[in-house]
Amino acid sequence: QVQLVESGGGLVQAGASLRLSCAASGRTFSSIAMGWFRQAPGKEREFIVAIRWNDGSRDYADSVKGRFTISRDNVNKAVYLQMNALKPEASAVYYCAAMTMGRFITRSANAYSHWGQGTQVTVSS
Repeated sequence: QVQLVESGGGLVQAGASLRLSCAASGRTFSSIAMGWFRQAPGKEREFIVAIRWNDGSRDYADSVKGRFTISRDNVNKAVYLQMNALKPEASAVYYCAAMTMGRFITRSANAYSHWGQGTQVTVSS
């Protein structure tokens, strides 16, 4: 099992920045990639970005490209999501997730087998 714990969410004004962290523990060697998703009330879970542990390859959703940056710490098994120029529509619960099967990162939530509890991000206008 892989355990994931997110942190760093909060209430900010539009245009501000936040940095989310996700700490992985347990059988982290089985994780191939990590992804960030978000879910707003009444909406489906949305892919934001994913990163592969071994080579750092990344895939960003168009909605966050250029404003959000994912990074990883292979030693401490952590991933980070730097979010800049936040907009009110970014308000959601943000989840990190681990992909433990397959070779390439994917945007499908179904491919991620382990999820954190989520951290709330609220952006006021």
